[in-house]
Amino acid sequence: MRVPDAKVALSTASVYPESTATAFEVAARLGYDGVEVMVWTDPVSQDVEALRRLSDYHQVPILAVHAPCLLITQRVWSTDPWVKLQRAQAAAERLGASTVVVHPPFRWQRQYARDFVTGIWRMADETDVRFAVENMYPWRYKDREMLAYAPEWDVTKDDYRHFTIDLSHTATARTDTLAMIDRMGDRLGHVHLADGRGSAKDEHLVPGRGTQPCAELLEGLATSGFDGHVVIEVNTRRAMSAAEREADLAEALAFTRLHLASAARGTRA
Repeated sequence: MRVPDAKVALSTASVYPESTATAFEVAARLGYDGVEVMVWTDPVSQDVEALRRLSDYHQVPILAVHAPCLLITQRVWSTDPWVKLQRAQAAAERLGASTVVVHPPFRWQRQYARDFVTGIWRMADETDVRFAVENMYPWRYKDREMLAYAPEWDVTKDDYRHFTIDLSHTATARTDTLAMIDRMGDRLGHVHLADGRGSAKDEHLVPGRGTQPCAELLEGLATSGFDGHVVIEVNTRRAMSAAEREADLAEALAFTRLHLASAARGTRA
């Protein structure tokens, strides 16, 4: 049985509230192919040389860099969103990562939002690193819905060279995940694998514990020639111990490899 070439990485966010350094240790111990570094308030996540040392020590490559796009990272690597992306690109190039993951702007970042699509194309033309723009979701409170992202939370409505699909976000958006993947087509360059049940909260469950078509997505990737990475980005904050957290991350890795491999086996039958 031949397992497809897509590498399975661990997002450093998946060990929160543990540190970026812990994520490298866990990825090495469980046999992940690499990590995606979430750049956020942990100083190590912002330090390229520290990240390089962790990667070398644990023999775990850094496959992607997630630019600091969250509300809690508004001051990380500058308050200028374009500077953040420039630094993410430079970090990816120095670390040998193939992808920078970026969210669409918040609506209140008006100038950034106006220039975002053309700006991402301009930056993508200057590097071999992929800028993979990630689907988001409407914010909801009770019966109210707020469109927090611009130009669109559904990034397939705009023209980007590469996309990231996040299945926790499709669950929160209550959108048709497979239809969104079809719209992305061969521009799907990166996957954040998690699950969700359609809650207003962004759940990031272990794959297989929600309602999203995680298995179908993986089987489709295995038969389509997908050349990006599959990143496990799950929420383990409620884990009662390090052992429980690792068990969740081991389950997520096993689920992913199983469905990639079973699709590969099926294509040869």
